[in-house]
Amino acid sequence: MGTDAHITVAAHPLIDHALTYLRDRTSDAETFQRHARVAAQVLVLEVLRDLPLRETLVDTPLERTAARRLALDVTFVPVLRSGLAMLDAVRDFFPGSRVGFVGLQRDEDTAIAHQYYSKLPARLSGSRIVVLDPMLATGGSALAALDLLTAHTARDLRLACIVAAPEGVRAINERYPDVRLWCCALDRGLDARKFIVPGLGDFGDRYYGTA
Repeated sequence: MGTDAHITVAAHPLIDHALTYLRDRTSDAETFQRHARVAAQVLVLEVLRDLPLRETLVDTPLERTAARRLALDVTFVPVLRSGLAMLDAVRDFFPGSRVGFVGLQRDEDTAIAHQYYSKLPARLSGSRIVVLDPMLATGGSALAALDLLTAHTARDLRLACIVAAPEGVRAINERYPDVRLWCCALDRGLDARKFIVPGLGDFGDRYYGTA
């Protein structure tokens, strides 16, 4: 990837192990789901590694002691439907997190994403927003989600993907240079049909067994 595209690839043995099964065309839906959850969990922990904390005090059964709590709300915004798979994996890690939904359908002929649904929480400006979009190909779906969120006052935006292509990364960087991106794997690029190669196929179809 050239210097004009910026993304953090989460490096962890559990991610490498999970990607082997996610890429394998012989993995059944149950196997794909299990390893997708692991990859998403490790990835989002990296995305939110720098969450701010505030000092507090708690009473243990023995004495009062110093402790720290999260000082910033987290809002997850999965891009339907495949983003729901990532949401299922990570939401329990972050008690009290809010969820918004963006429904986008990619036209297979033009690769353009069309919005068909959205439901967002109020007061997004005071929350860290993590957009969950497993496959960052052309960047069309992610850009549409970011456009919608910024129109609803979201400012602290991050994007988490399982697999990304350099073309999609550059598209996000160009329009939203302040949005930080993370992925489990940065692949070679897009084929003539705008699918990521080597990729792992259609994430949603493989996760939900509708391939």
